[in-house]
Amino acid sequence: MVKAKSARWHTIYTIISTIIETLLLAAGIIWVLPFFGITLPWWGIALILIGFMVYSYIMYLIGHPTVSYESVTSPESIVGNEGVVETDLMPEGYVRVRGELWKASSSEDYIRRGEEVIVTCLSGMKLTVKRKQQRHG
Repeated sequence: MVKAKSARWHTIYTIISTIIETLLLAAGIIWVLPFFGITLPWWGIALILIGFMVYSYIMYLIGHPTVSYESVTSPESIVGNEGVVETDLMPEGYVRVRGELWKASSSEDYIRRGEEVIVTCLSGMKLTVKRKQQRHG
């Protein structure tokens, strides 16, 4: 997989925005809800804030890969990249290259799920791949 030079800004932005959102949520629970006659115990507020932070962390894990790869300037730039077979190639199936799922075919008879491959050609939206290392014997 080809990583971008730095996606650190995404992590910093995520941390800062999560802190601000958590503080705003806490302020709303502590100062706004009582105006409507709703009060929560401190342990309830803590559980809500912890739940929100866990949710934010999960969303970060899901979203981070989308900013951590180099942007594609031309479709042909995918040729030569490494990928992993997602469904057995017999000779067609799917491979994951640069975090994206592609339909692929292989000139070899069979490549198992989980094996590493190298992209040799792009035709339309379909890749042609070969094993990263040829098996001996």
